[in-house]
Amino acid sequence: MSKSAVSVTVLEQTEAPCCPPMAQQRVDAETAGFLAPAFKALGDPVRLQLMSMIASAPGGEICVCDLTPAFELSGSTISHHLKALKDAGLVDAERRASWVYYRARPGLMRQLAGLLTP
Repeated sequence: MSKSAVSVTVLEQTEAPCCPPMAQQRVDAETAGFLAPAFKALGDPVRLQLMSMIASAPGGEICVCDLTPAFELSGSTISHHLKALKDAGLVDAERRASWVYYRARPGLMRQLAGLLTP
């Protein structure tokens, strides 16, 4: 067989697919537009770690003073990442005196998880 010739065997599918669909329904354009910024925000490793720390914090919230030491990054860089999570709707923030406390927004988290859970 020459380099340009390719042999392809076509098999007819006579049985049901081997695997059931992973999702119950597809995501409509409006929902995709709403959820995409959250997935994009979580696409950064530092933000994913921050989100994990916030979502798993005892009592449901964590102070920025407990988040910053976990990274070898400046406080302003951590603040930038936390702002991205907040802007994406993943977290709420509340200032108390000189510290800011973060907590996950469970509704959006459930929607994201719903897309990822078969």
